[in-house]
Amino acid sequence: MELDLGTPTVSGDIAARLRALIHAGDLGPGDRLPSERELAKQLGVGRVSIREALRLLQARGYVEVRRGATGGTFVTQLDQPYQDWLRQMRASVNDISDILDLRIGLEGRAAALAALRRTDEQLAVMRSAIDELTDSDSRVSFRNSDARFHGALALASANPRLESAIARARGEMFAPLDKLVFTETVESTRVGHLAIYEAVRDQDPARATRAVEDHLEQTRRELGQVISDERPAGPDPQA
Repeated sequence: MELDLGTPTVSGDIAARLRALIHAGDLGPGDRLPSERELAKQLGVGRVSIREALRLLQARGYVEVRRGATGGTFVTQLDQPYQDWLRQMRASVNDISDILDLRIGLEGRAAALAALRRTDEQLAVMRSAIDELTDSDSRVSFRNSDARFHGALALASANPRLESAIARARGEMFAPLDKLVFTETVESTRVGHLAIYEAVRDQDPARATRAVEDHLEQTRRELGQVISDERPAGPDPQA
């Protein structure tokens, strides 16, 4: 039997990778992307592929092009992509649960390894991300702090393949943009991150694994509220 696997494209792959970084919060509203030349050099592809990837992202509302001396390609406020993602999750309610199940497995293992392998410098980055989250006053700063913490935890596992798998899994979700999520979960996220951090600091793998599960189960409950709410999820006016 001949399978129709579709035709992968370089530009489509680049767009998907950039989109995953945006979803996870590693790139956020207002961030300026590297130039086409720099991206082509970093990824080892032609500028035509980069240009097409950016066009795909622009068409979906992820980036905008600004002209002039201070111009370039910038991440938008992401209102359109976030609404599209919510509609997709509402149309297939099991998807978000499957993603979170995967994240619990991957990040729970990463936390256990981090408790055994982390460096003082990596621990300091995690602590700094928690402090930044505590002072978060907008959805943008919340996304940045959340991404920084989870990225530091994955890096501290000292397992590049696990770190890469976590990045892919996080890229399937969307770091919160909804006002309800921002206003109601900053504190619960801070508490969850702090519990993970303290277990990693204390070199307790079992407690670190449990802390990750507790944190992501809380995320499941909070996202479930948003996804099940049929009212439009408006942007956070504090952004």
